Order: sequence, then structure tokens, then C-alpha cells
Amino acid sequence: MKSLNDFRAKAAIAGIGVAGLGEAHGYSEAEILAQAAVQAVADAGLSMQDIDGLATCSSSATMWAMPVAEYLGIKPRFIESTMLGGSSFLAHLLPAILALESGQCNAVLVCYGSTQRTAVFGRKEGVKARALLDPQPFEQPYSPLSPITSYALAAARHMHEYGTTRRQLAEVAVAARQWAQLNPEAMMRDPLSIEDVLDARMISDPLSIRDCCLVTDGAGAYVLVRSDRAKDMARKPVYVLGSATAVWNRQISSMHDLTTTAAAESGKRALEMAGVGISDIDVVQLYDAFTINTLLFLEDLGFCKKGEGGSFVESGAIAPGGRLPVNTNGGGLSCLHPGMYGIFLLIEAVRQLRGECDARQVDGAELALVHGNGGTLSSQSTAVLSTEVAS
Repeated sequence: MKSLNDFRAKAAIAGIGVAGLGEAHGYSEAEILAQAAVQAVADAGLSMQDIDGLATCSSSATMWAMPVAEYLGIKPRFIESTMLGGSSFLAHLLPAILALESGQCNAVLVCYGSTQRTAVFGRKEGVKARALLDPQPFEQPYSPLSPITSYALAAARHMHEYGTTRRQLAEVAVAARQWAQLNPEAMMRDPLSIEDVLDARMISDPLSIRDCCLVTDGAGAYVLVRSDRAKDMARKPVYVLGSATAVWNRQISSMHDLTTTAAAESGKRALEMAGVGISDIDVVQLYDAFTINTLLFLEDLGFCKKGEGGSFVESGAIAPGGRLPVNTNGGGLSCLHPGMYGIFLLIEAVRQLRGECDARQVDGAELALVHGNGGTLSSQSTAVLSTEVAS
């Protein structure tokens, strides 16, 4: 019987693509998704007719994979449409790898598109619609400002237990902005200081508007193939060494500990599958929907001890020039955040491992850890990626 370790480095990302970043300028979700998908397939040196696997989902449609397949004109033999919020497109990795290894398909397209910033169907209406599709019976009756109220609760608890300060949370936002200033694709590139974050309008105490992710449009896609095939394809392959997903709760009120997420499980399993340690990682992409996320995930994944995330980021560790490059594109806080951000974490990691990031390039990057979050600290998905050198 095979173990997950048998699937280490058996699949590789052969192509990536993005479209509609920031504002989609009148295009629909399906249109920018298709633009990103066409880019990713071409980047891999394939045609759309070579795609026989599809992984996609949306927060605004329960059967999204079907219209996507129809719009792209493909007839996939493998379909994965599990919806876990922002971590979904990392969670899709392992099922896609298993499908490739079983021979069910040969090339899987993972894709996402959102026009939440510019869509005619407004954000308020979207929130109401999602409430019907995603009931949270212990919380919705109290009309929280979802999802920020939940993350503010986690931040307040972390501050209470470990003495974390608003200034330390602000360090996360400032580091993200410093990376964004090196990235021409980033939506927010103006200078940002600690005082700017602390003095910004409070949204849900202790989180100000600068502790919160952007609201943007955007589409992203990547193509996954078997590793033996990837070596002969158009671009430098990036290998998937490890992948794991964990879910401990949906509602924040159901967390056993507001300062510990299921990343503690997904990270451990992904690293074990990859056969590497946390100290081996060269570059990190973390789902930073709010500044508290970065602290929690740094701790839960093992980059620092529980409760020490605040002092870790305050030391300058995650900013450009720091000892652990984190969210090198500017993250959800300063680059983009089109509702479900996870696919863009992976795309940035692939670019770093390919050496394509110009001013923000991390020298010698061979191993990347990518971590996605969905819901309100609900689904957690971790992947470890490598260059051919590291694999």
C-alpha cells in the first residue's frame, strides 16, 4: 500500500498565468479566469485541448466547475471542485497529484477568477448570498462584521495571552508594503509606516483598515503535470514535494484555542511528506487576509514558538532584507486579494523558484513553503515546492 511520501515530487507545476489584477475593467469572472488559464496553458507549452483535468471553485457559485469547463471548451476526465474558501487552490494540489499518478488524466488546470471589486452584483448582495450557502448558526444571529470580527477576536486573544501589540501587528502590514513596492503588479505601492497603520481608521478593534486585506479583482491559474513529463516542457518545472490540508472548525466560535489553527497539522504533514525541515525553507508565502494571520501561521508552522510571532516580525525578519522572506509579492495586504487568494500565493512561489521576480527576487531560492487559509481561520492547506536542484 502506498503512503503519501510515495507521491513526493511526482508532480510539477509547468505553467502559470494571471489576469485582471486589481481591477478587471469590465470583464467578467469567467473572462478573466479564461485569460489566466490561456496564459498558464501557453506558459506550459500546451494547448487547451491537452488539458484533461480541471480544479476550480468559486464563493459565488456551487457548481462552478461546469460552466468553467464549458467556457474553456474542454472535456476533463478529472474534476475537483471542493470549496474550502481561500485555501481551496492549494487543497486541490493533492487530489490532482493522485489523479495524475493514477493515470486518470495527464494535465490538470487549476484556475480561479473573481471580480468582487468591480462586479455589478455588489459586495453587500454577495455577502447575503454567501450567508445562505454557508450558514454559521452560532454567529450569524448576532450580525458580526464578517469576516473581520472573527479575525479581530483572534488578534485580541493573542494580545491577551502573549502580550502582542498593535505595533507588532503593524509590522506585518509595513513589511508587506515594502515587498509590494518592489512588485509592479501590486495594487498598493505607496509608502506605509507603523504610525500610518496605528492611526488608520479602526474597523474591528484591534484591527484598523491597514490590518485588513485589499478588495480587488483578479484571476490566477496553474498547470500541473507528472514530473517525468515536466522535464521536457517549455518552462522550468517547480516540483510539489509535500501537500496537506486540515480543517478543525468552520466558525471562529468553534475553535478550541483562538491562537492555534489547523496550520499546526497541515504544516507538519506537508513537511513530513516533503522530507524537509522548517529551517530548510528559503521563501514563504502566507495567506495574510489580516495581519494576525501572519503571526499565527508563522507560529503554527514552526518558524517561531507560539506567542513569539510579534517579536519575530518586529525584528524585521519578514521584510525585504530579513532572514525569512515572507509574502514577497506584497501579499493580500498590499498586492491583491480577490476574495480567495490562495492561488496567488502559489503563483508567487513558482515565480520565486523560477527566478523571475526581478527586484524582489530572493537569491538562491530553492525551497518554498506556501500556506493557504479559508473561512475564518477554518481550512488550512500547506504545500512545499522546490526547484529541480532541491528535489
